[in-house]
Amino acid sequence: MTELSPAHVAALTDRDRLAGSAYNGDRDLAARQSLYQWQQPRYDLPGIVTEQLSAVHGRVVDVGCGNGKFIKRLCRERPDLALLGLDIAPGILADVPGAVAVADAARLPLGTASVNAALALHMLYHSSDISQAVRELSRVVTTDGLLIASTNSDRDKAELDELWMCAAGDVLGTGCGPARISLSARFSLEKAPAFLGEEFGRVEAIELPGTITVRDAGPVVAHMASYQAWADQHDVPFEATIERARAILDEHLARHGAFEIRCLGGILVCRR
Repeated sequence: MTELSPAHVAALTDRDRLAGSAYNGDRDLAARQSLYQWQQPRYDLPGIVTEQLSAVHGRVVDVGCGNGKFIKRLCRERPDLALLGLDIAPGILADVPGAVAVADAARLPLGTASVNAALALHMLYHSSDISQAVRELSRVVTTDGLLIASTNSDRDKAELDELWMCAAGDVLGTGCGPARISLSARFSLEKAPAFLGEEFGRVEAIELPGTITVRDAGPVVAHMASYQAWADQHDVPFEATIERARAILDEHLARHGAFEIRCLGGILVCRR
């Protein structure tokens, strides 16, 4: 995976961009989440997180809770927990049940050792200072509590990266075009244990490999288009590249009937 340039890092961590366009609603996040319904094996991520919290009682904070996918599950299955959802983007909190607040992971509005567990699911790569965010998560979790984080591997969805570069190359007339921006590169499954290990003595990684198989271009195109907030970071006309990717994918599906995407994400369970 290509290392992110300083400009890309700034774009991925800019609070105004995150709150104002990337997550001002849940359309783009939902498009990325929905692609996994075509994955085998299927993983019930909220169920896995709920299971990891089976021995936890008291207060749980979901930092970067997004559209509340995990909080909604916990509300149903663990009504005994006191849940709090925090996110940097007020627009995405509209449908999150229960107590919510706008907050930055680097400055959590919580007391020291005030929560029994914290969730940081597919969000730490948006922190401008990942180590500071991990310190804050460690600060607010009780000594015997836990942190559950998640992210994707550097090898995740390589076929989508190849499709994008092929489409971008066609648009630019250069053969192979520039890579698309990666959200998880700064805090990938390979890099995450080092960051988390700065504060937590035990970090258990649960890898979740799978293959997404689509027979229609729609879900893949929607996934690619969900990066609209970072369109200016791609060094190629964004909409034109999306449309060329659709055409390439349509041609592939007409010939082969299916398009496969290999996925590798994971959950990291952290304890003192």
